[in-house]
Amino acid sequence: MPQHFVLSKKGHIATLTFNRPEKRNPLNEEILLELEDMLHGMRDDPEVRVMIFTGSGNTFSAGADLSQIRGISDEQERQRIFAQYRKRRGRLVGRVLEVLVNLEPITIAAINGYAVGGGWALALGCDLKIAVEEAQFWFPEVDLGVPLSAGSTALLAAHVGPTRAKEIIITCRRYTAAELLAMGLLNRVVKKDELHPAVNELAQSLIAKNQTAVMGSKLIVNSVTSGKDPVQNDLLLDRS
Repeated sequence: MPQHFVLSKKGHIATLTFNRPEKRNPLNEEILLELEDMLHGMRDDPEVRVMIFTGSGNTFSAGADLSQIRGISDEQERQRIFAQYRKRRGRLVGRVLEVLVNLEPITIAAINGYAVGGGWALALGCDLKIAVEEAQFWFPEVDLGVPLSAGSTALLAAHVGPTRAKEIIITCRRYTAAELLAMGLLNRVVKKDELHPAVNELAQSLIAKNQTAVMGSKLIVNSVTSGKDPVQNDLLLDRS
């Protein structure tokens, strides 16, 4: 039984909700392993055509669980501990992102609040993204004394290119939903009470479409942005 997420299904639509609002939906090794298992379940469920990924409370995900370094005043010791934690967690984040990005179902991030660090990377890994006006986004890793994980960096760079990715990662600046919409990192920004109706309307419109065409289009776009040969995917689709 999942401990940190709630999974609900209605027809061809699955909703995965991060359910640790009292901790602002953090990411640690245990939670990432659970999320990886749940995404594998989505991958293997032939009935699921659209997966909605959201958070409970007022946070999508606050990213790394920093409880291990909270209360430690020595900056070098904080950085040493966080660097060790980040190395283990970074590998897990990369694995989760690989599964998420390559899921056959179309994924929609319903971003209900802050999306920080690995939490923002999870939102980036979804195919479509709708956020509330109050949402904010940032990668704090450099300010914590470590580089952003390779998986998160690759995903961000694929979305915005290397120059903008370096700016976002190194400055650790907070971005509003309106700014990300202008940068093409969000599909829509809505009022808080409009988020779930907007996401559900989008999901319903997607399951009404030809699923072979939808999944094939997602596969080709992913191939182009990851540097793979899209022609090979066209050949595979022709044979299927």
